[in-house]
Amino acid sequence: MINSKKSRQTRLSEIIESDPLTTDEELALKLQVSVSTLRLDRALLGIPELRERTKKRAQEAISRLRSLSLSEIVGDLLELEPNKWALSILKATRDMAFRNTKLIWDHYIFAQASSIAVAVIEADTVIVDSMRGECKGHAHVGDALIARAKVGVNKEGTTIVSVRTKIADQEIFVGRFITKILAAKI
Repeated sequence: MINSKKSRQTRLSEIIESDPLTTDEELALKLQVSVSTLRLDRALLGIPELRERTKKRAQEAISRLRSLSLSEIVGDLLELEPNKWALSILKATRDMAFRNTKLIWDHYIFAQASSIAVAVIEADTVIVDSMRGECKGHAHVGDALIARAKVGVNKEGTTIVSVRTKIADQEIFVGRFITKILAAKI
């Protein structure tokens, strides 16, 4: 258990800064306190609840989006640092699942990864030139798929973007996208 209120609140700020998608329940477990104590600490520190944190970050990310329109992103863009990294979340719904199961079609996972790989590049027109990926797990109805894109090597209008998709702590997709910036809109 974290001993003092001050050290607990410091740790709370650090956790939320490193992972803004952490729920109150997860935070309470990490800090070994009740959810009500956690919410009181969060309120005293002026840290908004998860929904408000997510909404604020999404608005900031959307304002930096250049290569796609908001409607072209599969999932919700949460964070974007152009030409560096991006974060999106896709809530798996029943209409994304195979007819007789709760398993999500893999093309939704790929579409989320592909759209964030394009979104992270700061240019007017960006396409995926090629991709190499691996499905490492499955998503189910109700899962929240968190995709993180990281920009790598950039050479003469071609950029390598790595995307990793997780559900909680389980990685379910890893992809390497080679994106190309087009000089003019086609």
